[in-house]
Amino acid sequence: MTALDEVLASAAPRSFARDCRVFNQGETRVRAHVLVDGWIRISQSGSDGGQVVLRFIGPGDIFGAVSLFTDRRYPADADTLTDATEVSWSDKALLDLMNSHPQIAINAIRIVGQRLQEAQHRVRELATQSAERRVAHALLRLTRQVGTATARGIVIRFPLRRKDIADIAGTTLYSASRILSAWERAGWLKTLDRRIAVESLPELVRIAEEESKTGGGAVAASADRHAG
Repeated sequence: MTALDEVLASAAPRSFARDCRVFNQGETRVRAHVLVDGWIRISQSGSDGGQVVLRFIGPGDIFGAVSLFTDRRYPADADTLTDATEVSWSDKALLDLMNSHPQIAINAIRIVGQRLQEAQHRVRELATQSAERRVAHALLRLTRQVGTATARGIVIRFPLRRKDIADIAGTTLYSASRILSAWERAGWLKTLDRRIAVESLPELVRIAEEESKTGGGAVAASADRHAG
């Protein structure tokens, strides 16, 4: 039996409809998951009821595995944005595979390292950048990771609520809506069927890279003047 045969033989497949909960923050029956098809939102809630979107999971991405190596509780909720199919492994199955095939363990360490690096970048953005810059960075990350170039611009390949943008940028829904509306009026992006199309990537890059010497709302105000 090849390594791939062993991996597939120990996997448990599941399918979900859109807007379903895959697992709950704090749940203890943890497994390592890989998304086969569809899109999933990973979000974390605080004691004050506030929510932060940590990342979006696409086909081929692993998720939920970090909990197997920490306190054995899922650190966040996982919700489907579209119909989705996944496969998952129990902690025993995954550890057996790692013992038999060290490359699997090495890949898991790399993924944990990448997630830690992402978290460090997000913390720095929250500490040093305005809401406009954080929203711009969030959209730029999404266009790089899950954007498709079309005649309408770079379209993010799954439906997004404005609340999702607010949560991933670490700002309020009001602020995110104000910023996104100003950018839409300026012709920099458009929302069609809950999918965001970035029509002026250079403008978002400019906003993301500019120094935070301007006060809050300055970029949105600039976009409003541009639209006028």
